[in-house]
Amino acid sequence: METQVKAIRIEKHGGPEVLKLVTVDVPAPQNNEVTIRQKAVGLNFIDIYFRTGLYPHPLPHGLGFEASGVVEAVGGDVKHLKVGDRVAYGQSPLGAYAEARNVPADRVVKIPRNVSFEQAAALMLKGLTVQYLFRQTYRLQGGETILFHAAAGGVGLIACQWAKALGVKLIGTASTPEKAALAKANGAWEVIDYSREDVVERVKELTNGKKVPVVYDGVGKDTWLTSLDCLEPRGLMVSFGNASGPVEGVNLGILASKGSLYVTRPSLGTHVATLEKMQAAAEELFGLVSKKKISINIGQRFALADAGAAQAALAGRKTTGATILTLD
Repeated sequence: METQVKAIRIEKHGGPEVLKLVTVDVPAPQNNEVTIRQKAVGLNFIDIYFRTGLYPHPLPHGLGFEASGVVEAVGGDVKHLKVGDRVAYGQSPLGAYAEARNVPADRVVKIPRNVSFEQAAALMLKGLTVQYLFRQTYRLQGGETILFHAAAGGVGLIACQWAKALGVKLIGTASTPEKAALAKANGAWEVIDYSREDVVERVKELTNGKKVPVVYDGVGKDTWLTSLDCLEPRGLMVSFGNASGPVEGVNLGILASKGSLYVTRPSLGTHVATLEKMQAAAEELFGLVSKKKISINIGQRFALADAGAAQAALAGRKTTGATILTLD
């Protein structure tokens, strides 16, 4: 049974104006898929990278990787989900900006009763990102002091709360006093306002000259050198995003001169490559949400038709916390 739904598609790369609301067919799910009638969709910087062509993908295509909803149909080989289940996903093929769609079942997890559709849609990609950063890329034990850029963003506010839950001192960076206060309210130990303060000098002050063992950097080009200068010898630079543009033209010798540093460019997909790994990461995330250790701050809500305006707000640093598209 095919159904017709509204979805966002792009036919060329460009600004927010290339996002078009169109009608698409949703066929019956394949054996390894489920059909999800979506309730809320999460917005992320990676959506903008695909819109502009920074991350290439054959055109035309949809956008978005993260949403929540109710299972409407189940493929023949799917065992862990059934019709009517409340579910979410944060690592699907492109195309989450839609009223309904088919998703590979191994990307989909059930949502606990005490987590809402809006929370789940805002949480999955960002929350699973923090899970792999803090629990897999550099496994925080508690007691560390770390640096996390853009601490008042969607990923950053979850990171602040998760660090606090682990007993980790998170030093955040933010661009305004208001954003710094928001990160602090969410559990950051200290926040550096980089528009007014020297990040490296402040990190040295806060750590009594020792600096930090790990920097989590989703900003990219603008913070690359600053991040390296905040690391202690043999520290790890985790470059996980490009909000200011990609890091390019790196001379590896800089890692030697700044203290035999390590650098990694991880992505979520590698860390949740199987259903088992996806479920384990999601269970740790939802466990903290259920215990009220992590609450998701949804700063902005837009209709599906206004996805372009939502992306413009995100790219223009006009948002705090998470941004979602609502479908009810």
